[in-house]
Amino acid sequence: MLDLAEPKTRLLDDGAAIEICLDGQTRRFHALWLRDNALDAATRSPGNGQRLITLLDIPPETRIVDAAWSGDQLGLRFAPEGKTILFAADWLAAHAYDRPAPVEAGWTGPGITRWDAGLSAHSPVAAYEQVRDDAAARLDWLKAVQRYGFARLTGLPTTNGVPTIVAALFGYVRETNYGRIFDVRVEANPSNLAYTNLGLQAHTDNPYRDPAPGLQILACLRNEVEGGESIVIDGFEVARRLQAESPRGFALLAGHNARFEYAGTPGVRLRSKKPLIELGPDGELLAVRFNNRSAAPFTDIGYDDMADFYRAYRRMAELIEDPALAVRFKIEPGEAFIVDNLRVLHARRAITSGGHRHLQGCYADRDGLLSSIAALEQANAAA
Repeated sequence: MLDLAEPKTRLLDDGAAIEICLDGQTRRFHALWLRDNALDAATRSPGNGQRLITLLDIPPETRIVDAAWSGDQLGLRFAPEGKTILFAADWLAAHAYDRPAPVEAGWTGPGITRWDAGLSAHSPVAAYEQVRDDAAARLDWLKAVQRYGFARLTGLPTTNGVPTIVAALFGYVRETNYGRIFDVRVEANPSNLAYTNLGLQAHTDNPYRDPAPGLQILACLRNEVEGGESIVIDGFEVARRLQAESPRGFALLAGHNARFEYAGTPGVRLRSKKPLIELGPDGELLAVRFNNRSAAPFTDIGYDDMADFYRAYRRMAELIEDPALAVRFKIEPGEAFIVDNLRVLHARRAITSGGHRHLQGCYADRDGLLSSIAALEQANAAA
């Protein structure tokens, strides 16, 4: 809880805003923002937290006419409604928006850790039964997925459909034209190069979809071959290194759309255009996409920038191939791994012997994972 021994507030612009000292830090809030985000029962449903009023129900001339602390609650009286609403100090601190802007684009939040090959020594791994049966272990594993964009599970069954039980730990399967689950093994007439014994360049899956699946799960049912090791690379670390080497190259890849397409299944034609490095309006690094096999001709970069764009694109590919950035492992029967498909690239070394290798995969969306994390954290706080 915040230290409110001597809370200070000051109305600004005739009550159009308020300045509040929260644990030694001065934060400013607009009256309209506070009124719109009020948590009282008349503004938001106590049952589901959804708003019961619209923005047009709030007078545009809304201002604060009085502010008074009562313990850790700040009571604000709004005019012209004449309504007093309480705001918890912890809530105000958690939702403060009056803060310095990031120094440069490409930043990530405190819950994200970028990594390189050094993660091999302590890659996040957990036992399936423990994650399934223990809420604390499940929260730890899910937060590892959030932090690193990658984690492994052991002790899984080797039966058909096993990826779906991994997805059920936090959310739901995202079905695509590949089906609810898909098998990764050698096929005579493959619709995708994953279904061969060739090595696969590091890539993110399905960039030709809009939106692309946020998570991919791959589980091993059988593996009797030589080679075929799995490789994962942190695309956020690739973006960081590219930006450090070439700010202009980074800006070009973030500032122009690439194009992707898929036509490997009869009756299916998938196309999308998204940047290889996606930034939010505030410069936050949101996603990395890279899939040479599915890249269509890039036509959204002007002539004057195309040569430099390709120079940056090539350097991105070189960084992705750098062994110093790769975590390698052989997936064994009863094991699975999950990747954030909008961040972590995965690859496979060529299979160099005969024998059986059977993996199954499925997709899921990140909202289920993030929702489960938030719900488990809320349950912990209430305990």
